[in-house]
Amino acid sequence: MKGTYLGEFEEVVLLAVAIRAGDAYGAAVVTEIEQQMNRPVNLGAVHSALNRLQEKGLVESRMGGIAPERGGRRKRLYSVTGAGRRALEEVRQLRNQMWNAIPQTAWS
Repeated sequence: MKGTYLGEFEEVVLLAVAIRAGDAYGAAVVTEIEQQMNRPVNLGAVHSALNRLQEKGLVESRMGGIAPERGGRRKRLYSVTGAGRRALEEVRQLRNQMWNAIPQTAWS
């Protein structure tokens, strides 16, 4: 397993997989990110991030059922692993810690 450092985009993709809970495939992750962040996302970039997250052990994948609207092709479905949940919790804790460390005078 690779290191668990999360870049910003990997974090966003991992969060989108968690939000989709069981229905996270490439196009659905793109849609989730675009809706949540109101910014366009490239499907290829999402697939690359999903591959990196899987190499790091933060997501796992399985093949879904056959989809007639996809010409009988199956979707690769992703889910967050225990290590992925811990990584997200660590990122949230670090961000909150840093936000809390900003002195009130910094905003004056």
